[in-house]
Amino acid sequence: MFDFLDEDWFIITIEIVFLVLIVFDVKRYIMTKKKEYLTNIVVSIGFFIWASIPFYNSYITWSAKDKQIFISQCLEDDMNASLCDCLDNKIFKEYSYTTYMKIKDSKENDLLEFIEEAKEECLDE
Repeated sequence: MFDFLDEDWFIITIEIVFLVLIVFDVKRYIMTKKKEYLTNIVVSIGFFIWASIPFYNSYITWSAKDKQIFISQCLEDDMNASLCDCLDNKIFKEYSYTTYMKIKDSKENDLLEFIEEAKEECLDE
């Protein structure tokens, strides 16, 4: 039902909204010097950072070469291109490259649970 929450266009739209709110609150604070605008600025910056983490993980920490290697490994294991694509996107947005490599080598339960949940979500789609 809420599949659009993971889409890049939604994240970018939310980031633009938060930037507009921050600029508006800074302008209002400069004009009025009221402290509630400072609170709004801090909260908006917090939400901006929260909304940009998946975007940052997916597009900054994973290089194209690393993504290609990861995708080819998935295709060798499952042989289902749409499932691999969906699962890869979820992993790219959840983990940075260095974090994923550290966790993958240790075979932590959190990663295995995340992958199983992501597979179930991808199969439901």
